[in-house]
Formats: sequence, C-alpha cells, structure tokens
Amino acid sequence: MKPRCRAGLVLASALALVLLTGPGATAGPPTDQLRESIDRALKALADPDLRKDIRTRERRAALRGIANEAFDFEEMTKRALARHWHGRTPAEQKEFVQLFADLMERSYVSTLELYAGEKIRYAGESVEGEQATVRTKIVTKQGTEVPVDYRMHWRGDCWLVYDVVIEGISLVANYRSQFTQSAGAGALAHDAEPVIRAAGCQSAGGR
Repeated sequence: MKPRCRAGLVLASALALVLLTGPGATAGPPTDQLRESIDRALKALADPDLRKDIRTRERRAALRGIANEAFDFEEMTKRALARHWHGRTPAEQKEFVQLFADLMERSYVSTLELYAGEKIRYAGESVEGEQATVRTKIVTKQGTEVPVDYRMHWRGDCWLVYDVVIEGISLVANYRSQFTQSAGAGALAHDAEPVIRAAGCQSAGGR
C-alpha cells in the first residue's frame, strides 16, 4: 500500500474511532473534546437515512461541519504553506484555507466512510500551556498497532486539532512537502491555488 494511501486510511480510522474506547486515566480536556466531536461523526455515519447513496452529499456536509469545529484549518493551512502564507492578502488567505479544507475532505472524509470496526486505545495526553498532544494507537484487525498523535492548541474557548502525526509522519509536513514539490520554481509563491488543487489530486490518486 502506498504511504499516502496507508496514511489516509489510518487517519480516517483515527477520526472515526476515537470514541470506541472509554476514557483512560490520562484523559483530559483535549481528549474529551476530541471524543465529543468524533461521537457526533459516528452518529452521522450510523444514521441509516444518511447512509443512503442519494444522501451522500448531505452526509459529507454533516461530517465536514463536524470537522470544521474540531480542526483549525486556518492554522493547518498556514503551517502547510509555511513562508508562502505570509505576504498574501486576507482574501487570498481565506481562499487558501477553504481550498485546503476541501482538499482534506476529498482526501479523508470519503475514506472515513469505509470504517470497518478497528479499535483504538489511548497512550496518554500531554498539555503544556496552550499546546497539547493526544496520543492514540489504532489496533487493526490483524492486531497491528498504529500510533496516531493529535496535536492541538487552545483557541478562544476550546481545543482544536492543527496536525495529525501518523507513525511519526506529520500530516501538515506531508502536505508542505507536496506543495513545495508541486510549486517547482516559485509557482507556489506566485499562485498557491493550482498547487493546492494539484496536491489534492495527488492524495486522491494515492487512495
């Protein structure tokens, strides 16, 4: 299985399965908040009416709405674009955030719908000021454990995910690499939109 494909499947499982085990002794506010968001996603996935093919768009819109509340897509976009984020107008930055959120949806929401009963256990949680990491391990049906860490930060009045690290590989760093490779000789600095769309096509092609 290609690395991006494996990462997509694992991340989808991570997003869908956090709820399937009870809170551990090390669970805290970041874990609890993440758990609550995923609970809503599971309910949407379990809704027999929303599971119908004719309601695919509505189902994915519901999942996207939940993801928008759990993930800080602006921070993810800023970190993925790195130096290319700075110097863009607020309108351009807003457009890039929307494009990146769309990329995430195409790459992972459809995979999330393939949830097949994997289990997950918590490996701990660490909080330092306004930064937190929730460490989990997905247990596949073959008994293999896949480490998945959620990097979160405190924004406003809640904890939001700004990166997911799967088997030591950062989702944000992976996309930053894709953007850099797609940009070629300065294309990203000139116009990030086609580069973001190209990265989305690469990820979709890896599934």
